[in-house]
Amino acid sequence: MRLVACPTCHTQYDVTHVIAESFRCRCGAALENRVLQAVEARSRRCGSCGALVQGGSGRCEYCRAALAVDARDLSLICPECFARNADASRFCTACGVAFRPEPVLVEGHELPCPACDASMPPRQFLGLALNECPHCNGLWVPESHFDALVQRAMEARAQAGEAPLPKLAPRVRGSNPAAQSVHYRRCPVCDAYMQRRNFRKSSGVITDVCREHGTWLDPDELEQIAGFILSGGETSPLLQQAPELPAAARAAFARLAAGEATQRGRDSGSPVGSLLDVLTRLFV
Repeated sequence: MRLVACPTCHTQYDVTHVIAESFRCRCGAALENRVLQAVEARSRRCGSCGALVQGGSGRCEYCRAALAVDARDLSLICPECFARNADASRFCTACGVAFRPEPVLVEGHELPCPACDASMPPRQFLGLALNECPHCNGLWVPESHFDALVQRAMEARAQAGEAPLPKLAPRVRGSNPAAQSVHYRRCPVCDAYMQRRNFRKSSGVITDVCREHGTWLDPDELEQIAGFILSGGETSPLLQQAPELPAAARAAFARLAAGEATQRGRDSGSPVGSLLDVLTRLFV
């Protein structure tokens, strides 16, 4: 977790996934989103309860919590005194300030969840404004943010570990989208039923899309999409190209285009002629 504190009102913000270089505090002050430079400070307080600790003690005498001493575990930097702390600390071990971060305020409106009807507050995820359901953990992504969100999810997943990324299964559990239960969901903005789309036509990840307003992602679908792309998944060539007609069919339609059978149908007043005209225009 990465924290930034307002120098005016001392409100703390969690900027772990915030990409913007600056943002505005609830008190109106402009805050700079920068990486804090840590300082080495002697631990004087317990990171779990904030009580004073005796030098050299391995546990807090008040709450008996273990005191972190390994520098590799001290990844949280206090936004007030810049001392290193364990990431799970609730209090700074140097100055004693409580860690109570708030999410960065983002533009947007609270929307109803398409899956469980709960209220979805606006928030930032990977630096983009969207809505997340606090109950079912689904994501509502505005239409203009979907491609950027997928790209950033891929980058985050690729950088998650030092080891090379393993081969990822491109499909969801069960593999066959047709075998999954079908639920048509309404757009949280316009309340119209959304279209179900297989991402890139062959990934097996079924998303709900409103052409005007955005895309609904069920829990884990963003990770599945990122995994499909990183594993080399692309739209199947069979779905990209129109099927080729057999040679006999192409020859028959070529004769129809020359007017051999079409004229006879027109002369007899049969509806066959008009139907053949339509087929000719479609396939030749």
